[in-house]
Amino acid sequence: MKVSVVGSGTMGRGIGQVFAQAGHQVKLIDINKEVLGKAKENIKESLARLEKKKALTESLDVIMERIEYSSDIADVKGSQFIIEAVFERIDIKQEALENICKSASPDAIIGTNTSSISINTLAKFIEGKERFIGTHFFNPVPVMKLVEIITSERTSKEVIEKTEKVMIEIGKDPVFSKDFPGFISNRILMPLIREAIAVYEQGIASAADIDKSFRLGMAHPMGPLELADFVGLDVCYDVLEVLYRDYGEPRFKPPITLKNMVTAGKLGRKSGEGFYNYR
Repeated sequence: MKVSVVGSGTMGRGIGQVFAQAGHQVKLIDINKEVLGKAKENIKESLARLEKKKALTESLDVIMERIEYSSDIADVKGSQFIIEAVFERIDIKQEALENICKSASPDAIIGTNTSSISINTLAKFIEGKERFIGTHFFNPVPVMKLVEIITSERTSKEVIEKTEKVMIEIGKDPVFSKDFPGFISNRILMPLIREAIAVYEQGIASAADIDKSFRLGMAHPMGPLELADFVGLDVCYDVLEVLYRDYGEPRFKPPITLKNMVTAGKLGRKSGEGFYNYR
């Protein structure tokens, strides 16, 4: 199957990698050539780690050859499955989805890797709404087996069934969610992260002790602040903004500390500094 992934950031390159590992021909597309170049390097490094662990069924070179890199979104033409994985903002996704529709084959399934934005809202930008579906992958994509499948009011049964089949074929274990903001995971997770930040903000406990409480007391592999740094504090902020806007409930309101950290460029692991220092 020919697959296109639009957006070559952390999620996009991970999605492209798992499709290539599963034997599919992939076009990884990003208008930013610098980001696209880094994506190629990161995919190679990721595959090298898996090869070292003997976790690949084919050689690194064979998998890499299945991925083409392009800065022209028109190159989605001819793909049977297209996944938009650009930044988590409606305006950016709108532009990407509208451009995808200009070149996509009429029968191509179009998925969006959104973590919180309404699928029905994004479907407004799609020609042929019955072929549009939410495919929320989890970071790091090559490792995490979960994917949330979210449908709009117009997604066809055939597209839902095909999407489930494809996700299973690439090694994912899908769950299904109705189109409510945050879907399953982020609706539950983000209020937890928000409350952990509030405890930290109020000086009740240190970041280390908050996280230690969850690792040792609740058997979580990572504490909520560690996890926020891993996800990206900007991503957490954006998701909370969507949840707060759509639900209007205080439990989703982004804390001032989180807003200040994001404004200061403290985004967690990817920037080298968040609730912890990674430099």
